[in-house]
Amino acid sequence: MIGRRALLRSAALALLGAGWTARARAESYPSRPVRWVVPYTAGGATDVLSRLICQRLSERLGQAFFVENKPGAGSNIGTQAVINSPPDGYTLLLTSTANAINASFDPSLPYDFAAGIAPVAGVARIPLVLVVNNDLPVRNVADFIAHAKANPGKMSIASSGIGTSLHLSGELFKAMAGIQFIHIPYRGSAPGLSDVMAGQIQGMFDNVTSSFELVRSGKLRALGVTTKERSETMPQVPPIADTLPGYETTSFYGVGAPHGTPREIVDLLNLEINDALADPTIKQRLGELGAIPIQGNAAQFGAMLDTETERWRKVVELSGQKKE
Repeated sequence: MIGRRALLRSAALALLGAGWTARARAESYPSRPVRWVVPYTAGGATDVLSRLICQRLSERLGQAFFVENKPGAGSNIGTQAVINSPPDGYTLLLTSTANAINASFDPSLPYDFAAGIAPVAGVARIPLVLVVNNDLPVRNVADFIAHAKANPGKMSIASSGIGTSLHLSGELFKAMAGIQFIHIPYRGSAPGLSDVMAGQIQGMFDNVTSSFELVRSGKLRALGVTTKERSETMPQVPPIADTLPGYETTSFYGVGAPHGTPREIVDLLNLEINDALADPTIKQRLGELGAIPIQGNAAQFGAMLDTETERWRKVVELSGQKKE
């Protein structure tokens, strides 16, 4: 009996000690600079979003949160680097639609994203928009579909690369509309948009962030956004779903940490990121980018990642596209 009581007391003290250790760890975090890995090249929405949040976290938590661009292999290099980092809260990942897509698109993926990354917080969604060259004789999505059917295989659509949300949004559109066009992948959005403006390519699915000014200045024509609702950035452009019921895609961004990162640190980061997203200045800047904030706790963001991974798995299957 005495032995059993001693064992229970020892176990209780161990749990109590673990609790104090976890709280102390969270209270002392961060005690040195924190690396925020962006698995893309510098510039663009990913950098702007990351630097906005990092500046806020640096101010609030008293240590530098610095962006480290680690591009390559469709975000896989940066993602794997974070998965392989110590789970101590000092290495974070800008998660994105690419992570949800690669889970089914890339059979050779060298890691298990769902098992390797602990969800921390959502950041933002960015609608995509179908833009076309001004000389193309179409004014809306229905016109585009009719033109493609009248010219099977003669139209070309650009993307920022094979397996990206821009590419697969086009493949989903093609499958749902029952049309054919040629997919031309580029190394990023900018060169693709340039060729659409020049008339070498007829159209492109792109983030509203990078297309907005080109549409506003009349250099490109916007036919439809990929969200169910109109974008505040392009309120005059109707959803593609108005013509193709059920069509919907977005680019999303969030924050992850290596699996095993202490819950207290995850919760602290989630709280601070949510506070940042509620800040009027940051909300205004996100609005200028066409971004819609994603707020909620870590579990809610994890559930969203699961939903997005399943959504894109269905798109990959429907499109018949796989990394070779």
